[in-house]
Amino acid sequence: MDSEPLVHELSSPGRRGVRPPLPQFQAVDPADALPASEIRADLRLPEVSEIDVMRHFLRLSHRNHSVDTAMYPLGSCTMKYNPKVNEVTARTPGLADIHPYQAEDTVQGALALIFELEALLAEITGFSAVSTQPSAGSQGELVGLLAILAWHESRGQTRTQVLVPDSAHGTNPATGSMSGLQVVNLPTAADGGIDLRDLDERLGPNAAALMLTLPSTLGLFERRIQQVVERVHASGALVYCDGANMNAMLGRVRPADLGIDVMHLNLHKTFSTPHGGGGPGAGALGVQPFLEAFLPGPRVVRRGGGYALADVSDDSIGRVHAHLGNFGNLVRAYTYIRSLGAAGLRAAADGAVLNANYLRARLADDYDLPYDRPCMHEVVFAGTRQRRQGVRTLDIAKRLIDFGIHPPTIYFPTIVDEALMIEPTETESRESLDRFVEVMRQIAREAATEPDTLKAAPVNAPVRRLDEATANRRPDVRLASEFGG
Repeated sequence: MDSEPLVHELSSPGRRGVRPPLPQFQAVDPADALPASEIRADLRLPEVSEIDVMRHFLRLSHRNHSVDTAMYPLGSCTMKYNPKVNEVTARTPGLADIHPYQAEDTVQGALALIFELEALLAEITGFSAVSTQPSAGSQGELVGLLAILAWHESRGQTRTQVLVPDSAHGTNPATGSMSGLQVVNLPTAADGGIDLRDLDERLGPNAAALMLTLPSTLGLFERRIQQVVERVHASGALVYCDGANMNAMLGRVRPADLGIDVMHLNLHKTFSTPHGGGGPGAGALGVQPFLEAFLPGPRVVRRGGGYALADVSDDSIGRVHAHLGNFGNLVRAYTYIRSLGAAGLRAAADGAVLNANYLRARLADDYDLPYDRPCMHEVVFAGTRQRRQGVRTLDIAKRLIDFGIHPPTIYFPTIVDEALMIEPTETESRESLDRFVEVMRQIAREAATEPDTLKAAPVNAPVRRLDEATANRRPDVRLASEFGG
């Protein structure tokens, strides 16, 4: 495939794009408006026409992979198709063009949307109250643990530990450390669940919470969840649930009904808002009634026939967002929930679980299954069979690129050797899944008969295989410096 030149290489002196007349600025000399220290004379910017810029970035966009172009089975991240009606709604001028510092009486629609979305999420999860302020799942985790610690403190207790299963999301132990807690690891039992004996040994007066992911990163529902919750509560600790995998439970399980005390929801996973590039995310947090006073503020409340922002109680952990959350994502999540309704949400979960188990059944003869039982929304295979043939999971992932399929998550969860973590989501059709199966089977055959093909992959991509370690340790920034960057 031909390489795309840099935009600087398309530059020609004197070439310009559209330059609208701005008479109010034409008489202003930058030297008079800014101090000399703030004016760069050595910055070499490309001089290109509008059509050159348009074609350049359009060609680059065609080389990117996205869920809008092909399957994106990235395990644990729920990269499902985002209905375009969500985007239409989020771009409605009355919602897209407002400012967070407007007077409350001018943003009643936005406040009503936040209020109703929190109520919908509370109904879906069973919690008494939900805050949509956290900007990501990881921040939702932090807010949840801080609320738990504030609750313990209100009872005159100081607890210093958080228990985290090794099948939890990697952000869970990181959040525990950020909260100032000692992270205590819980090993996974042979069936992929929590070992109750190990749990009993680690629970004690210093445990503030158990922080689990449900379903776990193994793609499995915790069969002993009620026994786990009972044991944690008996010790005086609370149960925090990482709800990033709620896509598997919509309309089927209300986490609060299981006795879970706190749970965040990744709106950019379960509720179909854009996901990728590090954000923007949305990590709504649900809590049981006794923790509502500790939620961040301000809260949207009904008042005098309208909506207003209310100060929070003295028990609140305080403000965690400059405003009221990533509002555009809240609009998208609200649209998604309203579009599907209760029956549609349940069908989404059913489809996600069905698709994952379909892949589990059809690929079980070609790849090892470390936990061979029905999974939830994602299935974890192991490339251990292929490793014995001289092929690593990384090679399998790179080969998928040649077929126009984004690789799944690999080497995670870390407790699975040569892990291939695949989440098809409910938005992939059977035809799409069947093609993925055939490609994975072909790769398994290649691993057995021509492993060098995999070790050279990808061969059809715009960029061949990179040395990721070297690229991170010694990035090549010569081009940026040559062009004044």
